[in-house]
Amino acid sequence: MVATVAFTELSGGNGCSLLSAAPAPDLAAAGYSDTEFAVHGFTVGRTADGPVQNAQFTTRIVARRPLDGTDFNGTTVVEWLNVSSGADGAPEYTYLAEELVRGGYAWVGVSAQYDGVEGGVGSVGLSHAGPKSLAGKDPDRYGQLHHPGDAYCYNIFELIGRQLRNTDTTAHPLAGLAVQRVLAVGESQSAMALTTFVTAFPDHTFDGFLIHSRAASQLPLGEVGTGIDVDATFSGNPVTIPDEVGSPVFIVQSETDVLTNFQFHRARQADTDRLRTWEVTGSAHADHFQIGQYEEYLGCPDPVNRGQQRFVLRAALSHLRIWVTDGTAPPHAAPLELADDQQTFVTDEVGNVRGGVRTPCVDVPTQILTGVVRNPVSRICLLFGATGAIEPGDLLARYGSQESYLDAYGAATANAIAEGFVLEADRAEVIADAHPELLGS
Repeated sequence: MVATVAFTELSGGNGCSLLSAAPAPDLAAAGYSDTEFAVHGFTVGRTADGPVQNAQFTTRIVARRPLDGTDFNGTTVVEWLNVSSGADGAPEYTYLAEELVRGGYAWVGVSAQYDGVEGGVGSVGLSHAGPKSLAGKDPDRYGQLHHPGDAYCYNIFELIGRQLRNTDTTAHPLAGLAVQRVLAVGESQSAMALTTFVTAFPDHTFDGFLIHSRAASQLPLGEVGTGIDVDATFSGNPVTIPDEVGSPVFIVQSETDVLTNFQFHRARQADTDRLRTWEVTGSAHADHFQIGQYEEYLGCPDPVNRGQQRFVLRAALSHLRIWVTDGTAPPHAAPLELADDQQTFVTDEVGNVRGGVRTPCVDVPTQILTGVVRNPVSRICLLFGATGAIEPGDLLARYGSQESYLDAYGAATANAIAEGFVLEADRAEVIADAHPELLGS
């Protein structure tokens, strides 16, 4: 593998193409830049049958970073961009953006996979009219991009992660920042890719991993000239993180991931000094925070999940940074409780799952929050879970008044912060997420 890659800033055309349905922090107001670069390199490849001929690539990255080096906390978060829609998205940035910006992180999204550059049909049932590839959509901006196939995606990700440490050139996306730590993050298909990366590519540059919403198995090794078939992951054997893993691995799972066809419960393993797993109660693989005002376009019969997974993920990132910095490991968490059949959850008196990482919306409930949809009408509706109503009369009987509910909710928020599952910086946003109006007047 070559030791370096070259970066060229992208401009013109229609601007940066990166799917997002949720509002993000005002980067300019926060003193951040938001730029996009072509990344040129030459790398080795590997399929399930072994090494393949080296190939050239030109992919892209999106870099969001503090302009002033004194505002940088030394940690660069590198997201394996998600291609489940057939185009690149940054779901982890959406969940983590508040913590990234207020904490002074740099974030880099990498088009590691073939479908992110060349386009694909996706795996979640969303259709896109017109050209699929970035170059086809916007030749003025992306005409130079070329991906040789997912036999090279793991090495492309490693190569870019390694080069992000070397910020001593003016053309570097992080020029002027003193990078001390590089963390890899990814959600859904990207989490499955990072699981493969951790297990099959142990000689890597990353100081830690946040693997969010993986399946029991891992993403296969790819082929030359095409993308990976993610469906093969759901029929694969369970994969656990090896004991000899060199860098801390933090796995965060939703209810959808533990059951449904993800079946992560088959790959559960005990925490170690290099592994933590948090399973978040009342969470789904994707949720209302991700889709926001576009919920109706999903076509799901019930409201999508409105859980508080975002707060837990922000806490997980903060813990991971501290873990790789000074060795202080994150708190342990109980798993979600499964019934004896290992295919259903044990639920409480209102219908929320027992166990797991607890947030105020499940400890002081006003809704039934689930990540497992019975007989979903589509793949996308399975992923987004559901939110069920509790009768106002039942809520009044439970809490007595809106004031008593808010007192209990505030106490649950304080407890989640004390336990380390929610950050103090998110207290006000968590409190604002309460729903006293559901009790009626």
